[in-house]
Amino acid sequence: MWHSSFFSISFCFLFFLLPHENNSSSVNAVSVDLVNTTCKQCASKSAIFNYDFCVTSLQAVSISHVTNLQGLAIIAMELALGNATSTISTIEKMMTSGTFDPFAMDCLRDCVDLYADAASMLVSSIAAFLQEYFDAANVLMSAVMEATSTCEDGFTEKEGEVTPLTTENYNLSELSGISLCIINLVVSSELSSMSS
Repeated sequence: MWHSSFFSISFCFLFFLLPHENNSSSVNAVSVDLVNTTCKQCASKSAIFNYDFCVTSLQAVSISHVTNLQGLAIIAMELALGNATSTISTIEKMMTSGTFDPFAMDCLRDCVDLYADAASMLVSSIAAFLQEYFDAANVLMSAVMEATSTCEDGFTEKEGEVTPLTTENYNLSELSGISLCIINLVVSSELSSMSS
């Protein structure tokens, strides 16, 4: 697939962000605490941020237990990318199922385009973050969140239309929000270290 090589590249970079310590149990304790602390910080900044979703998503990736804040940002963006590409497949299956009326089919076509754009923006966001172009990564992640809203809103234009992608839109929006928050925490952390 088009993004598979990028997964390898970004995880290669992720290796250099890992703390190099001999005591694996202390690394795990620190990293689990990092996930919890990071998710709490993000939840305190937004009333719509889902702390439980954040913790569950990040802790499900084993490498998150041995990483730092920069690595956590990449993990969150990688999760969002995986979600977006998976949703493209889901939408394509829906479109060939023959169970949707012409209006819903138009909405699904719009959504598959939006998700394809979102996947591309996520790849660009990871690349921008790795090159420390944090403003660009921030803008791209915000655009991904907007794509999920646009997909969801398309179905509501027809009264009584059931949105079949609510869960997918919510998940990508949350993962993008987690990524966006961690990017901003990385920026704050770097600014603090420069001023001290």
